[in-house]
Amino acid sequence: MNTPTSLKHKPVIVVDNYENVDGRKAYNTDAKSLSLGLAQWNDRGKVDISAKVWRYTGEKWSRQSEELPLHRVLDLAILILRAKQYFSEAYRIPGFYDAAKPLIDRIGLQGDAMNVAVCTDNPMINEDISLFMQALSNDDELISERLHVLASILKEMGF
Repeated sequence: MNTPTSLKHKPVIVVDNYENVDGRKAYNTDAKSLSLGLAQWNDRGKVDISAKVWRYTGEKWSRQSEELPLHRVLDLAILILRAKQYFSEAYRIPGFYDAAKPLIDRIGLQGDAMNVAVCTDNPMINEDISLFMQALSNDDELISERLHVLASILKEMGF
């Protein structure tokens, strides 16, 4: 199924077979395509690039398709990497986090910092952090494969 081109987001670079590689949902997902293109929120004279996950319900393209500016996609990648790094050592901490020091890291961006922390406002954090850690462990092969590809491309680009 090809990425739609008649909607507000204007695809430029696409992955039309994303449904075949969508992690644990590969071959059984509504996420059919990824695209990088011109953002649907563009104002006249101002053009932004966005990434989009295209979902198809079986009958039509879904309103639940997500469009993200590229910097947010990279911010999410940074967050995933930092969380994976944190949880590789969290087993050493009782309950997997220190409630008195929930901040995991401050990552400098644009003259400020992105605070990465355990969400202690979550009333179910003790249960949820265990479930999160288990899910991260269950998906380690899927995530690590992609991280190796990402690392290889970054190295090839000189980063």
